Amino acid sequence: MATPDIRLVPKSEDETARWLPVAMAAYEQARREAGDTPEQAAEGRRMSEQQFFPGGRLVAGHFLFTVVVDDDDAGWLWIGPSNDPSAWWVWDIEVHEAFRRRGIGRATMLLAEDVARSQGASAIRLNVFAYNHDAIRLYDSLGYETASMYKQKRL
Repeated sequence: MATPDIRLVPKSEDETARWLPVAMAAYEQARREAGDTPEQAAEGRRMSEQQFFPGGRLVAGHFLFTVVVDDDDAGWLWIGPSNDPSAWWVWDIEVHEAFRRRGIGRATMLLAEDVARSQGASAIRLNVFAYNHDAIRLYDSLGYETASMYKQKRL
């Protein structure tokens, strides 16, 4: 099987405008699956949009890409600095279902590291919900270490 051509292509303003409600809905759903109430999940979404997409535009210094595989849209990657400019974050990554289990997530994460490194980052971080076992295995295999953890008990 041939290795696919995987590239990160910056999203245009129009593409970002179409992407934003889709990605934020997925984020809100992920928060609910992780244990937030519907109200908490909606508030988390609202705060994220206000902080990172004021007026629907991505804040300066962040990068939003379409993951392109052999000229097909295979997902997205959003990365950018945190309060510490030497530590960048993978704010969001998605590989569309039809492209999963082909090494595209791994390749995208390695490309994310290259972008962060090119911007002066010496570390890259991410959050992952505990129910997302496939992503956790991928990040562990790429050398990510647990830096923080919180637990909850449903009552």
